[in-house]
Amino acid sequence: MNNRLPNNKRILIMTSTFPRYQGDTDPPFVYELCTHIASHYSVTILAPHARGLHRRENFNSLPIYRFKYFFQFGEMLAYDGGMLNKLRQHRAAYLIIPFFLVGEIAAALRLLKSQSYALINPHWLLPQGFCALIARSISRSKTPIICTVHGGDIFALRDPLSTLLKLFVLRGSDAVIAVSRAVKDKVLRFGIDDSKVHIIPMGVDLQKLFVPSVQEQTKKKLLFVGRLVSKKGLLILIESLPEVFRHHPDATLTIVGSGPQEYVAKQRIAALNLSHKVEFLGALPHHQLPIIYQSASIVIFPSIVDPSGDTEGLGMVMIEAMGCGCAVIASDLPAVRDVVIDHTTGILVEQQNPASLAEKIIYLLENPTERRAIGKNARQFVRQRFDWSVTASSYCELIERFIK
Repeated sequence: MNNRLPNNKRILIMTSTFPRYQGDTDPPFVYELCTHIASHYSVTILAPHARGLHRRENFNSLPIYRFKYFFQFGEMLAYDGGMLNKLRQHRAAYLIIPFFLVGEIAAALRLLKSQSYALINPHWLLPQGFCALIARSISRSKTPIICTVHGGDIFALRDPLSTLLKLFVLRGSDAVIAVSRAVKDKVLRFGIDDSKVHIIPMGVDLQKLFVPSVQEQTKKKLLFVGRLVSKKGLLILIESLPEVFRHHPDATLTIVGSGPQEYVAKQRIAALNLSHKVEFLGALPHHQLPIIYQSASIVIFPSIVDPSGDTEGLGMVMIEAMGCGCAVIASDLPAVRDVVIDHTTGILVEQQNPASLAEKIIYLLENPTERRAIGKNARQFVRQRFDWSVTASSYCELIERFIK
């Protein structure tokens, strides 16, 4: 990062998902975006505070300000699964939202008054996009705002107030970045002009980190990676296992991730007498995931549209798996179609259909030649479209259009 860049190269990134420490298990994609654009821009990050964190620090040379919004015991809205899941798990967390908004707006105001920024890039419509617009208005700044929409912020929160606030942010932002075609389509349904919405996915390190294994996988090892929440569809996968293991008794399943559905998942596995076939590894640091992917025969992403309307915005772990040359089976959802071409870069399956999912898993286990071909195609496909060298370049091109 170059701190000597002129003011027209200073970017403020606002996010509620950012590593708290080295080896954190929270998704690192906003951090990785910052590192990849930091050679062109002077990047400052504004993120929520949490227990044990410094208010201000350099995180791998990136300056980060963590705003306080409540007493330490109550600073629990962000991290460890995201804000939406925290609100679903703890209804009392809704009482902290006003303090969170005030804390983030006040912190953004302090930064805007102390430094001149060429652009503000909030990630998620709510609360970051809302806070960015309010702070800009109060400070009477003309700084352009490009809001990045990741999925949960546009698909979930369908109550009238949230819908009104999302419309306020979409209209007030100078541009909107959607991480997939499905997210863009949803944004356009709010009446936003097509020319204002740009599809730029988050990226993955597909050159050094998420790469294929030099050894061919021979064991029948199934893998699930993701937060253990409703929209990830783990319970659907579990219901498909008896049929899979009936045809392939030597197959196993490894589950990587943590979340509120972990207890229910383990109880169901025990009820099916499959505990000896299924291994839970918990949440793992990002740098440990490649070796997990490389050891798998098939990686399964049985995502669903959950009762709140939340669903995948893109699915970064799916791209990581494909980068490692894995054959993937994924639910046929709009955002997934940006990545999975049926029987070419992966296998699509009807969501919430355990019988169909079992059939697809059995098919791939019994067709190793096609499985290897799909993994090879998948690797080539995602490297051309989702490597950080591609996505960060698109980000920089859009930023340049506004700061000039």
